[in-house]
Amino acid sequence: MRRRDFIRLSSLAAGVGILRVGARAWAVQNQRESKQRLVVIFLRGAADGLNIVIPYTEAAYYAMRPTIAIPRPGQQGGASDLDGRFGLHPQLAPTLIPLWKEKSLAFVHASGSPDASRSHFDAQAYMESGTPGVRTTPDGWLNRVLANLPAPHPPTEAVNFGATMPRILRGTMPVASIAAGKGSHPGPIAIDRPAVHAAFDQMYSGTDSLSVAYQQGQSAHAKFMMELEQDMMEAAGDAPSPKGFAEDVAHFCQLARRDPTIEIGFFALSGWDTHVRQGSVEGLLAQHLNQLGQGLAGFRSGLGGQYDNAVIIVMSEFGRTAHENGNNGTDHGHGNVMWLLGGAVNGGKVYGNWPGIDEDQLHEQRDLAVTTDFRTVIASVLKDHLHLSPTAIESIFHGTAYSGTGSNLGLLRA
Repeated sequence: MRRRDFIRLSSLAAGVGILRVGARAWAVQNQRESKQRLVVIFLRGAADGLNIVIPYTEAAYYAMRPTIAIPRPGQQGGASDLDGRFGLHPQLAPTLIPLWKEKSLAFVHASGSPDASRSHFDAQAYMESGTPGVRTTPDGWLNRVLANLPAPHPPTEAVNFGATMPRILRGTMPVASIAAGKGSHPGPIAIDRPAVHAAFDQMYSGTDSLSVAYQQGQSAHAKFMMELEQDMMEAAGDAPSPKGFAEDVAHFCQLARRDPTIEIGFFALSGWDTHVRQGSVEGLLAQHLNQLGQGLAGFRSGLGGQYDNAVIIVMSEFGRTAHENGNNGTDHGHGNVMWLLGGAVNGGKVYGNWPGIDEDQLHEQRDLAVTTDFRTVIASVLKDHLHLSPTAIESIFHGTAYSGTGSNLGLLRA
């Protein structure tokens, strides 16, 4: 029995379209010419696009983020200039600026879902199903892509790196799943340590006004931390943190080089829900971006010549508030930035219709507006990279009119 037939029969027998495999199962040489590849990376938790691709020419950005803004290019710890208008977070610069200069990296700013939900669960589900606002869609748009690849076409293999099958890949087409690196959450603050907590509790156990204020503050803190933990768990969706992402990318590239029929890849990374301790040049977001950048650069080196036939999309369920909050972080927002890299990308550009972030330009007076639907970006890749027909693209997005709109963006090389 051929390996591909084994995968399909095993998936059907499992009844869920999932097959867990180890590295040895993939060590089958395939001499056929490499096909076009699409890799999707989902940053679960709502990554802060305004501190990733920074609108450093906007005075409002610095007024709204007095402690977490990224300094302008040329300043200490400043952003790396991209196009005279936007800059890249300094933790991404060492790994990604070379890709920007070779024009295989691009961004689409003020992009996202037209649905205004700030629920991680709903927003992720809508972006993975490709049907914003519709809760009943049973499968994911990336699985529907597998079903619509043009004929004649051999059965295509998709690889998911993660402990569970994500909604984006659920459907009738079989998908192989490989365990990814383990995630971690940020550690507690000093007062959360049992010994310190007990000492403060004893010190302020009385009925005087200072003790009562402490007790009330501790009660509020405990409630806030419980709610925050619940929000972060919902945002993570069983995805690992970016720690170990570079190793997972290297693993994917090794598999892809050996078997060109692996045309679809998916990674989900958690830890982007930065309500507290987000930071600026340093902090939680900076740490994650450093690890993410190393992994993304790994596609360039790991795929070798096959990088020319690849498009990697990085997306997140929504952005974050334009204003920083009182905890050195940001809250759930709306508009965000999508990333595209790969040899097929017409890079070195920040695409999209930038709406500005002055108070009167914000969505609901708090968030970056969405001016480019995320499906428009995906449609561009499906049409110009995977060569799907307008009819196929409409079926992937359940009849919505995205078959032609994406091609106008010019995201891919002619």
